[in-house]
Amino acid sequence: MDDYESIRQANIRRNKELLKELELDKPVLQPPPPASSAPAKRRKLSNAPVAASTRSSARLSALPRPSYKEESTAVSSVTPNLQKPKISPKTKSRAASRTPSPIRPSSSETNASLTRWSWTPTAPLPTRSEDGTLHFASHPSFQPNKTPAEVLREGCFGGTYFRPLYSKTLATTISNDNTELPDPWTHGLDASRYLTSKTYDPSVNKYGVACGQSIEEWEASGWINHTFDVRGWFQWYCRFYQGRRCDDDDRQVKRWERCCGERGRWRKALLKRYREAGVHEVCDEDGEGKEVSPVVHQTCHHWAWELRQPVLDAFWQESG
Repeated sequence: MDDYESIRQANIRRNKELLKELELDKPVLQPPPPASSAPAKRRKLSNAPVAASTRSSARLSALPRPSYKEESTAVSSVTPNLQKPKISPKTKSRAASRTPSPIRPSSSETNASLTRWSWTPTAPLPTRSEDGTLHFASHPSFQPNKTPAEVLREGCFGGTYFRPLYSKTLATTISNDNTELPDPWTHGLDASRYLTSKTYDPSVNKYGVACGQSIEEWEASGWINHTFDVRGWFQWYCRFYQGRRCDDDDRQVKRWERCCGERGRWRKALLKRYREAGVHEVCDEDGEGKEVSPVVHQTCHHWAWELRQPVLDAFWQESG
């Protein structure tokens, strides 16, 4: 142990001499902080109440939302908002890119003539097969099974379709254009309830439910071609049925095909509801069976198509 301690002490002395030689035995002084540095600010705690979370629960987020958007398959029983919608700059830009520049009326034109653009029938009325399907010679793929008169008389759009409508694109209020409808279509109807009501009434609709969006929202989304039909698809259909043909026909027919054609999303959604419910019979005129998705039924009705028993039978056969 004496030899070990002697060696340890010798190493200590040698290390001290080495540190002194390298001038590493002096203490290191920390530089003072800059004179301009300010003391760090402490975070001020607020006593204000915390805002409520905008996230919805899983149950609420699973509920359908109102939409006629062509890319969406959502359906809603929420009453359409008949007020002027708030439009974001992005939506305005998108709508402007979709919608052709409208024909601006002169100040002398009345509202009725504004929306009833002068046109002459150039095509015959459609034919109708035994199952009720309508056939238009100029557009074979367009096969609704409800005439405009049937849609109106059975109840649609909560009775508000021909209400006074302010068009932001045309910067004017549209009214009285329901007077262009043929008399047999509306004879005996209470126009104030079925056509021009300012308040959406679900009880007016054939299936007794509300669905879809307002015309103002359709306009904001760029779905309306103001050059031809300021109220959108159903107004186009009323005129197309009577024989008018225009440059917007192909677009509107394709919209119908995507909704209620053989591969249309509303048609497929409705058939899916029947399969999920295990129902093999379509609701009858007395209302039996309406518990199978009346909202989707009403949506299809607005597009002049109604599920019929042969279609449901074929679906069940294909489904096995």
